[in-house]
Amino acid sequence: MALYVQKYGGTSVGTVDRIEAVADKVQRFKQQGHDIVVVVSAMSGETNRLIGLAKGIQDKPNAREMDVLVSTGEQVTIALLCMALDKRGLSARSYTGSQIKILTDSAHTKARIQDIEVTAMQADLQAGRVVVVAGFQGVDAEGNITTLGRGGSDTTGVALAAALKADECQIYTDVDGVYTTDPRVVQEARRLERITFEEMLEMASLGSKVLQIRAVEFAGKYKVPLRVLSSFEDGPGTLITIEDDSAVEKPVISGIAFNRDEAKLTVMGVPDVPGVASRILGPVSRANIEVDVIVQNVAADNTTDFTFTVHRNDYEATEQVLSQVAEELGAREVIGDNKIAKVSIVGVGMRSHAGVASKMFDALADENINIQMISTSEIKVSVVIAEKYLELAVRALHSAFDMDVNDSVSE
Repeated sequence: MALYVQKYGGTSVGTVDRIEAVADKVQRFKQQGHDIVVVVSAMSGETNRLIGLAKGIQDKPNAREMDVLVSTGEQVTIALLCMALDKRGLSARSYTGSQIKILTDSAHTKARIQDIEVTAMQADLQAGRVVVVAGFQGVDAEGNITTLGRGGSDTTGVALAAALKADECQIYTDVDGVYTTDPRVVQEARRLERITFEEMLEMASLGSKVLQIRAVEFAGKYKVPLRVLSSFEDGPGTLITIEDDSAVEKPVISGIAFNRDEAKLTVMGVPDVPGVASRILGPVSRANIEVDVIVQNVAADNTTDFTFTVHRNDYEATEQVLSQVAEELGAREVIGDNKIAKVSIVGVGMRSHAGVASKMFDALADENINIQMISTSEIKVSVVIAEKYLELAVRALHSAFDMDVNDSVSE
C-alpha cells in the first residue's frame, strides 16, 4: 500500500457537491488501504472575492494583512472536506499551514518554503486518519501567516510529498493530464502517458498552464513523482518523473507550447561598443520588467539593432524606458510590435536527434510563416512569429512531428 499526497484545485472544490465528490474519491483510496494526505485550494473564485474586499478598502493593502485575509479561503475548504469525510465514516483532521508548521521566509504574498514539521501528520497517518492541509500558506519564524503566491497549493502538495517521502504526489485538476499541445487548438492532440521534469518545466515556463513552475522545480529537485489527473473523470493521467535512460525509443518532441502574451521591441542603430546590452537591459530590469528572447544584429556601419521580447502587459512601460535609453545612447529609433506570439517545441529526444530545428523551420516555411526570432536550449526550440499565424503554426508542427493521435502508437 502507498502514501499519496493529493492536491485538489479551486474548480475541484468549487461547490459543496464537488467537495463531496472529492470525499468519495479519497474514500475509495482509503478502502484500497492507502494512506492519504489531501491538500486543497480555496473554492474557485473565493481568493478573488477576498482580494476584492481588500481593494474596496485600500488600493495597496498591507502585505501582511493580505496574507491573513486570503489564507482564510483554504481554511473553509479543509473544514468542509473533513466534515464530508467524517460523514463517510473516515477519521480526518484538518490543518492550516501554521498548524502543520510549514515554515517559510517572510516575503509576504510570495513566500518560499524552508522547512516542514511532519511529526503530527505522521502520527495521524499511523492512526489511520486522512490528513487535510490548507494549500498556498505557511508561517514565518515570527509566527506571521504567509502565502506562497498564486498557484501555491501545487507547491504545498509537492513539498508535503517530499517531506513525507510519499510514493506519489497527485495533482487533481480540470484536465485529465498533460497533452502534446492545447486540445482547443489541435483537436488531434493526445494525452502523454509520461513526461520528464525537464520537459514539464520547459512546457510550464513556455505557456502550458497545467502546473505551476515552482511546483515542477520542487518536484524535480526532490525527485517526487508527480501525476496530473482529472477531478471529474477516472483515468491514468500523466506521470511526471525523472528521465528514463532505459527507454528504447524516446519521442523526439514531447510537446508544443505557445504563448500569446508576447511583445517585441527593437532599439535601432545602437553604437556597437562593449557594454551596450547592459546599458539597454539594465534600466528595463530596474523597472521590474522581465525579458525573454534576445537577438542582436551587428550592421556593417558598426551599429547594432537590439531586439528582445517582454510580456505584452509590459509593452508600454518598456517602450517608455527604451525611449530614454535610446536618447542617451544616440540610437536611431525604437520600434515595437505587440501582436506577436512564441511557439516552442520541447523534448529530451532532441539530445540524440539531429535536424530537429531545421524540420521545425521547414514546417513553418511550408505554411509561409515568417520566423522573426529564434531561441534554443538543449531540449527546446522557440520561435517568435506574428500572432495571427499562431494556431496554424501549432497545427503544422504537431503534424510535422507525427504527434497527432492517428499518427501515434496507442498507449
